[in-house]
Amino acid sequence: MSTTAPGATPRHYLMCRPTHYTVSYEINPWMHPDRATDTALAVQQWERLRDVYLDLGHQVSFIDPIEGLPDMVYAANGATVVDGIVYSAKFRYPERGPEGPAYEKWFADRGYVTHTAEQVNEGEGDILVVGDVLLAGTGFRTSTAAHEELSRLVGHEVVGLELVDPHYYHLDTALAVLSSDPADPQIAYYPPAFSPAALEQLQHRFPDAVIAEEQDAAALGLNAVSDGGHVVVAPAATRLAAQLRERGYEPIPVPTTELLKGGGGAKCCTLEIRLAPPA
Repeated sequence: MSTTAPGATPRHYLMCRPTHYTVSYEINPWMHPDRATDTALAVQQWERLRDVYLDLGHQVSFIDPIEGLPDMVYAANGATVVDGIVYSAKFRYPERGPEGPAYEKWFADRGYVTHTAEQVNEGEGDILVVGDVLLAGTGFRTSTAAHEELSRLVGHEVVGLELVDPHYYHLDTALAVLSSDPADPQIAYYPPAFSPAALEQLQHRFPDAVIAEEQDAAALGLNAVSDGGHVVVAPAATRLAAQLRERGYEPIPVPTTELLKGGGGAKCCTLEIRLAPPA
């Protein structure tokens, strides 16, 4: 198995400007409503992330933010898009509940095939596409019943991975997809975030994975976005960036420290729109 970067490919991302971003409730260990948030700084950091994607040649679409939904900036949680099929989010906590229908409507209004989820899931926060396989987190937000529902919908194998550390409450906080090339899928992950059974799956399927250290994971360094060649990563995840360079990837540090107060980084702000493959 290769351990070098396969090369960048154009992507289509959906993002939501953090116009109404704040931390007004607490649904994960990163959130502290008594700590001040700077919405203007969050917007500035988000704009930098958007500009990096555009500079890399990716297409970026935007969903309008809705007042009263401060976490809507975390677009990855809004849905999962596989082969052009949109599987809507159904959030665990009522504070975020309206986000699922808002994202589903955005896709439906643009002609995408949408499926309203019956089971609790939090979109790409817990569902990551790696080649022909979907890695699906559970333990805090997304139910195993959602894994089964998604597998029936898209016809891909869904591999359930139990998360055990509440700081890594979504799969995309503990695992980054570096390459989705079916011939050579590559990931990075933080082992202590996973149950023994999940670790066994990861070690079996990805024996050459990049293993992140505690310092990088704690900076949400694994909440990264890769186009197969470039990896947008938290600036504080310095060791992870070095490991990525050794594999032939180009790490691009983009600060998202203000958005980290809500428990998210670059990947949380980025929902990938994957179209159906050519017939």
